[in-house]
Amino acid sequence: MAFVDEAKFFVKAGDGGRGCLSFRREKYVPKGGPDGGDGGDGGSVYIVADKGLLSLMDFRYRSHFIAANGVAGRGKRMHGKRGRDRIVRVPLGSIIKDADSGAVLAELLEDGARFLAARGGRGGKGNVHFATAQNRAPRKTTPGRPGEERWLKIELKLMADVGLVGLPNAGKSTLLSRLSAANPKIADYPFTTLEPQLGILQFDDFHEPCVIADIPGLIEGAHEGVGLGHQFLRHVERTRILLHVVDLSGGVDGALEDFAILEEELRRYKDELAGRRRLIVLNKSDLAQAGEAAAIQRAFEQRGLRPLVISALEGGGVAELKKSIARAMDEFEDNGGTP
Repeated sequence: MAFVDEAKFFVKAGDGGRGCLSFRREKYVPKGGPDGGDGGDGGSVYIVADKGLLSLMDFRYRSHFIAANGVAGRGKRMHGKRGRDRIVRVPLGSIIKDADSGAVLAELLEDGARFLAARGGRGGKGNVHFATAQNRAPRKTTPGRPGEERWLKIELKLMADVGLVGLPNAGKSTLLSRLSAANPKIADYPFTTLEPQLGILQFDDFHEPCVIADIPGLIEGAHEGVGLGHQFLRHVERTRILLHVVDLSGGVDGALEDFAILEEELRRYKDELAGRRRLIVLNKSDLAQAGEAAAIQRAFEQRGLRPLVISALEGGGVAELKKSIARAMDEFEDNGGTP
């Protein structure tokens, strides 16, 4: 199933029902007078966050969301039925914007959070409201007001606990499949991951499971939109912990250069990302020459970093990585949820 992370769509609230023109016609009541009821209000369109959704796939097949109109009023002062609301369910992390101005209207970050996208029109008044001492048989009513309508844009920023970041072909997809039951596309060429992939990491002890997102590989210049650019970086913003995956098969200089590119692209996109809690993983130890992995690890440690050496393909070091992720999650919670 394809991952959809942005869409444009139209919302239209229901129109209000028309007020009723009616007079009492009862036996033995010679001067009944007006009794036309009001029309019902139109239904509204609400956008509601649903933790069970992971992408905007529904918007690929549907772009118009319309609420029901209110029902017209009836005689005997009977009020018309209110139009049914339209609920549009979206994933957590959805950003709602005005399609014309680009202004942000809402960010839905919690399950059940809702945004009133279009308000239903008020129902019209029946002729009972227009009776006066001078006009005891008014033939005046008002139509219902039209419901609001507009085009909106929705963008999704994934809300994952751990985000896997790295240059193309660093082995993120293989690592995701090793840490979770996810089954991403894996191949020996760059950009096999063109859209975010999600997996659930189950810990061996009492820790709650966490969501891991394999974000498409970025390249130098991503902060300016090069390659997958902002589509990649947008999804990094809300991850609690960043897991930098670095290919060590290129030797000390290659690993350090790749890591520097990662750090610089994150910093230039948003300064706050440079200080985000992170774990550094030196992957593909199975391809390194004898002693090379240890030399690369020492080079990172000399720069004040504490990387983990693993082989996502063969599973070496993955158990220790899971423990490190659990510790980082605990530290995140102890720090009051501050990345």
